[in-house]
Amino acid sequence: MKVINTLKFASGALIVIASINAWPQTSESAAAPTTPAAEGSAKATRQANRALSKKVLRALSKGGVATSRINIIAKGGAVTLAGSVTDASHIDKAAEIAKTVPGVTSVKNALTFKEEGQ
Repeated sequence: MKVINTLKFASGALIVIASINAWPQTSESAAAPTTPAAEGSAKATRQANRALSKKVLRALSKGGVATSRINIIAKGGAVTLAGSVTDASHIDKAAEIAKTVPGVTSVKNALTFKEEGQ
C-alpha cells in the first residue's frame, strides 16, 4: 500500500513539474509587439482617430446638426455616426457633412430619430 501511494505521489509530482515547465513556452511570432516604436504608432493612431472625430464633430456643428446626442467613432478614416437626432432630416445631412471632412474615407450612418424628451 505504501508503495502505491509513493508511486502516485511521485507521478503527480512529475506531472506538476512537466506542466510548470511547459506553461511559459510561447511563440515569439504570436506575442504582441512591445517595442517602443509599436507603442508609439498605436498612440499616434489613437490620437489621429480622436482628431478626426473632433473634426467631424465641428463640421456637423457648423452644418447645423445638433451634436449633443451623437457619438463619432473614427478608425483609420472610417467614421461611424451613432446616436440620435431630433430632426429626421439631420440623419442624411450628418452623413453628407461627414463625407466632406478631409481624412474621412467612409461613413457608416447609425443615427436614429428621437423626438425631444424621449
